[in-house]
Amino acid sequence: MLARRNDLFEPFMELQKEIDRLFSDFVRPFRSEFEFLPKVDAYETEDKVVLELELPGVKKDELKITVEDGVLRITGEKKTERDEKGRNYRIVERSFGKFERSFIIPDYVDMKGITAKYTDGVLTLEMPKKKEEKPTVEIKIE
Repeated sequence: MLARRNDLFEPFMELQKEIDRLFSDFVRPFRSEFEFLPKVDAYETEDKVVLELELPGVKKDELKITVEDGVLRITGEKKTERDEKGRNYRIVERSFGKFERSFIIPDYVDMKGITAKYTDGVLTLEMPKKKEEKPTVEIKIE
């Protein structure tokens, strides 16, 4: 009788679980405080600088945005709401936990005009550029 495919790989799957557990225990002390790191797109137009952060599963009231000493800081937490009881996960790729992203604001940005909008898991920050007054100077001819 032929062995079922799962039976053939069972010892290797158990070995892989044990290796994963050992590696996880070894690495845990070296992990940073922040395990979830939102992806960011940053771009500039003629009149503003824009940051877009992917924050799926994060509620608006779990976000905090501050500006201090020319640094824009976005902090929050992506919470897990899954019930672990009775589940034997085979793959876990989603990240959860506290996060922080910081960005130095360019000198040409008007910090008082920064706005934030949160729609469908994307936080968009718009930072208007300062209006530059270009003075006209008349030069006398001698």
